[in-house]
Amino acid sequence: MANTADFLQDLVRKLPGADVAAAAAVMQRQAILTKPPGSLGVLEEAVSWLAAWQRRDMPRLDQVDVVVFAGNHGVTAQGISPYPSSVTEQMVANFEAGGAAINQIAKANGAAFSVVPLMLDRPTADFTVEPAMTPLEFRRALAVGYDAVVPGTDLLCLGEMGIGNTTAAAAISAALFGGPAARWAGRGTGLDADGVSHKAAVVDRALALHGEALNDPWEVARRLGGRETAAILGAVLAARRHSIPVLLDGFVCSAAAAPLSKLLPDGLDHCMIGHVSAEAGHRHLVQELHRPALLNLDMRLGEGSGAALAVSIVRAAVACHTGMATFTQAGVTNRD
Repeated sequence: MANTADFLQDLVRKLPGADVAAAAAVMQRQAILTKPPGSLGVLEEAVSWLAAWQRRDMPRLDQVDVVVFAGNHGVTAQGISPYPSSVTEQMVANFEAGGAAINQIAKANGAAFSVVPLMLDRPTADFTVEPAMTPLEFRRALAVGYDAVVPGTDLLCLGEMGIGNTTAAAAISAALFGGPAARWAGRGTGLDADGVSHKAAVVDRALALHGEALNDPWEVARRLGGRETAAILGAVLAARRHSIPVLLDGFVCSAAAAPLSKLLPDGLDHCMIGHVSAEAGHRHLVQELHRPALLNLDMRLGEGSGAALAVSIVRAAVACHTGMATFTQAGVTNRD
């Protein structure tokens, strides 16, 4: 069995890039459809992005998967959430029974849904005291996410569930992109102003503890993340390997994927962000990642809800691209 360093190096070795020819073909077709050039705005960008990563001139959305990863965090011992960790397992049961918001949104948008719990009875270590995961635990969580991705999927939506994981997301974001923890810490599942201040102080303690080790993006993910955030990172890598475009959900999901943007300049080019979360740090993170976000609906639920909701936008983009008539077909005069 390869050691962890070799395993991580293999994950990012020779990742495929976008199909530039497919994207160009989309733009050529967009230019002759019955509309002013560029008038569909982000819909045109979305369909070009989809084509580039599906490697098809005419992209499709026959198989859309929503995968939510769930994990528990030892940092909850620091009192950073008003909810106990037992809620994670209870919500996983709710997902499996079809009773959560994400179940309804996925169904409404023609997406298959699955939830992957990761050792909920064994929270990660408290990252204010020690690294959240050992190298082996981190590797195994990455592999769970990697293996959850089905080759041939047309679009993958990623989400998470885990009490305490907005604290992990704030810590990851601060470690990767700098600034005081107060820039990144938000209300999470309902903290008041004092609770947010305490959360920021917890993150600052963790950053000081881990110090220069956080110069390595892999170590940021291992030391400050959770099993579910590591699994999301693994899934994002698998999607890139299999040329599957990805819609990331809100703050936690974006933070989970963010180390790849530091490991490779184009590491997240196959990703769009489903929505800008109302969670305080997400708007900053979207700017740092330089990836487009499709919706801004004041949501901060998590569980893949924003990513799944954005599927409707991408479906509309594909429908316009594939179904609209050209100027010639419609007998409409094009501009000179």
